[in-house]
Amino acid sequence: MPEHETVTATLTFPVPAERVFAVLADPTTHAAIDGTGWVREPVDPAPLTRTGQLFRMDMFHGSRAVGDYQVVNRVEVFDAPRAIGWVTGHRKADGELEFGGWLWRYDLTPLGAASTGVTLSYDWSAVPQHIRDRGIAFPPFGPGHLENSLRHLAELAAPAARRG
Repeated sequence: MPEHETVTATLTFPVPAERVFAVLADPTTHAAIDGTGWVREPVDPAPLTRTGQLFRMDMFHGSRAVGDYQVVNRVEVFDAPRAIGWVTGHRKADGELEFGGWLWRYDLTPLGAASTGVTLSYDWSAVPQHIRDRGIAFPPFGPGHLENSLRHLAELAAPAARRG
């Protein structure tokens, strides 16, 4: 097992933490945030409001046999406007949910009234051995993914006047 099973990236946003958190709590923004291009559309577009909440996302990954697939996410961290995170899984053939043990987490640090430090973490330390035995590489994306995702998030959180 690798010594470190978490990768992180941090970026400062020129917007308040509440605005950044609102974008993250909206599953309809997740495809635009994603730095890999795998996330497509939310199946459950309702805003995230609490731990334990489930939300499904349509995905596409060219290296998968089917290409199109769906994930089920469970909110594990919900501390508005300071932290939000979820674990990703899927619905098995028998209808049961199975979560893979990797956690996506955003930690927001207010840096005054109009600035926020945002750290995105991908933690795979809880991935069970039976998944590791499949030969899946962690993390399953290149080194620029987290930075790309944070840049996309910063663009989405920026006031409309700056984007125009």
